[in-house]
Amino acid sequence: MAGTMPDADVLDATLRAALRTGGDFAEVFVEDRRSSRARFDDGKVEELVSGRLSGAGIRVRSGSSVGFAHTADLTAAGLRSAAQTAAAAARAGGSPTPAGKLSRQQAPAPNEVSVAPDAVAKTRKVALLQAADEAARAEGSAISQVACLYGDSQRSILVANSDGLLATDEQVKTLFSVSAVAVGDTGMQTGRESVGRTVGFELFDTVDVTDLARTAARRALRKLEARPAPSGAVPVVIGPGGGGVLFHEACGHGLEADLIAKEASVFAGRIGEQVANPMVTLIDDGTMGTEWGCYAIDDEGRPAQRNVLIADGVLMDYMWDRLRADRADRPASSGNGRRESYQHLPMVRMTNTYIANGDSEPDDIVADTPHGVYVAHLGGGQVNTATGDFVFGMTEAYLIEDGRLTAPIRDGNLIGNGPEVLTLIDALGNDFAMGSPGTCGKDGQGVPVGDGTPTLRVQRLTVGGTAA
Repeated sequence: MAGTMPDADVLDATLRAALRTGGDFAEVFVEDRRSSRARFDDGKVEELVSGRLSGAGIRVRSGSSVGFAHTADLTAAGLRSAAQTAAAAARAGGSPTPAGKLSRQQAPAPNEVSVAPDAVAKTRKVALLQAADEAARAEGSAISQVACLYGDSQRSILVANSDGLLATDEQVKTLFSVSAVAVGDTGMQTGRESVGRTVGFELFDTVDVTDLARTAARRALRKLEARPAPSGAVPVVIGPGGGGVLFHEACGHGLEADLIAKEASVFAGRIGEQVANPMVTLIDDGTMGTEWGCYAIDDEGRPAQRNVLIADGVLMDYMWDRLRADRADRPASSGNGRRESYQHLPMVRMTNTYIANGDSEPDDIVADTPHGVYVAHLGGGQVNTATGDFVFGMTEAYLIEDGRLTAPIRDGNLIGNGPEVLTLIDALGNDFAMGSPGTCGKDGQGVPVGDGTPTLRVQRLTVGGTAA
């Protein structure tokens, strides 16, 4: 893919064109992305598609004004035209601003890819889907529907700016998911399991898709025997990995510097304050091995960072992109400037956000909970970042009775407040795990993210169920 990238001379000329009428900063972001997806539904291939996205986005800043233009034309003339459009949008005026000499900067890759997905025959990918479908259906006659999805992407990016930065990254991701529907006296129940890593097709050297399929099917079958969820405030134990999305949504977004600047976060102005139980450490880490949200550089060319946001319950820092860091007179961003594609401006986004391990045994946390709810997996939800109030659906949960997991429950939501939950955590397990791969939406842009937790207990959360 690197062959599609403009060379240093073209990039230098583009930056000079962007600054010719003034402006104090210019940036060229070039992207070339190939992707493929295959969907197996109802025993047959329903979708087998591939696509390619290639182009450049050019940003010019003049004081507090920012101009942006994008183009699919990566010739020198196409880039120059987009640079002039961005400069005009920034209302840059005055004497030309000199651009620094471009110097390549190399950031360490978080992992190595050994099998490029586009080198693998489509028949091998379809065979995985078929095997997963058969494994899920073999779990029982009550399984009425199975949907399997395979996806991969290979994204090459280049960032050059007027400070002299020139950086590149290759990001390869592979995903597989299975959804199964079981039908019984209680109606239809769904189970889902997925895996996604920032690796190539070698993912399937260590991941057995038939295991994923059996897990999804068994989850759906168990829910046929589920009781209605209780209603009211109860202790809630959240299993390893499964509850990470709650902290991503209910707390993580509130620690993004753009929301802080807008005073649209309950964490604004609270650096140095105790905001969580002292056992809680919350981290955002873009360097995290093969996880779904990792990369070598962010979409502004900044190397990925491991950012400790909350340490021992104390709020240490926010997440920053270039624009917000400059406005706050910080020396650098935190490596959290991300964009969906070259057609979008970067903004502050999470990467892999998680609560670090505690020292309790997971079984002891459940045994020390006389009654309550154990949540193995959470689904989608809604969050008000200004207040921290949230509602999340429980996709797999169980009653805790006399310190033991008993019946599965269904039809329930978790309702609470993110900052309050941080203070109400009173037990942290030593079994940290990352959850399922996700796509985080913000201001119309979606980017891949990861999240995780060890087993933890919240003293009380409101469960919105239907049981009397």
